[in-house]
Amino acid sequence: MTPAINTARKAKVEFKIHEYSHDPRADSYGQEAAEKLGVDPDRVFKTLVVSMDSKDLGVAILPVSCQLNLKLFARAMGVKKAAMADKKLVEKTTGYVLGGVSPIGQKKRLSTVVHDTAKNFNTIFVSAGKRGLDIELTPDDLVKLTKGKFDCICE
Repeated sequence: MTPAINTARKAKVEFKIHEYSHDPRADSYGQEAAEKLGVDPDRVFKTLVVSMDSKDLGVAILPVSCQLNLKLFARAMGVKKAAMADKKLVEKTTGYVLGGVSPIGQKKRLSTVVHDTAKNFNTIFVSAGKRGLDIELTPDDLVKLTKGKFDCICE
């Protein structure tokens, strides 16, 4: 069990676990998940950790089919600047390895924004805390578990 799965169980939200054989040569972990699970890439969400105003970290959760717009993310978080966080800092802060960073059950709770298109689906997929493992849950339950919010963070 991963911290993400344990957190979802403890909160008593409904979810399903989906496992697939991860190929370490895959260019995009999220796209690989969509293909191997046979799911629309708009329904598979990636977790990106962002540095805000050069000090605090935040989490952006967006479809693997989209690119994060750092200006929209900064606006959603109420900060002036946002940039992708250092990889080592991401792993240290979240407790997960890159390519398997789950927005759920991170070592340190970070402010979180889920791209608003998540609301278009009954359920979405996010990393369950390791490569080759996804958790399917409702967008509202994801926001509840992360204490996040919905906003437009990609174009």
